[in-house]
Amino acid sequence: MNMDLITVSNEIKKKIDELDKMRALIRERGEAKAQSIAEYEKAIAKTIIQLRHGVEFDIDGVSTGTGVPATLIEKTSRGICWQERLEMERADALYKSVTTNIMVTSAQLNALQSLFRFLGEA
Repeated sequence: MNMDLITVSNEIKKKIDELDKMRALIRERGEAKAQSIAEYEKAIAKTIIQLRHGVEFDIDGVSTGTGVPATLIEKTSRGICWQERLEMERADALYKSVTTNIMVTSAQLNALQSLFRFLGEA
């Protein structure tokens, strides 16, 4: 039974190390997420200003023309800034994947700790 305790103890140490790595990663991913949101918002603002000044854009071979109605400027700018939006969504997904992995690893660690206590009492 000692071998089981050693094995579980080693697994606990591995999970703790994984959590430490994920803590560092979540900071990095959080920063990337924030940066991508800021870049998207900046791109939208610049595009709205340009559309209001009559700048013409081309989206997949379709021109906006120089006279986008005021009611469609915001919606049109979102279409023009689709790549920035895609990067924002990717950054959000990567951030969420780390938070999910932290929760899963924490649950695994809790299970291993319970197993360790059980084996220690046996």
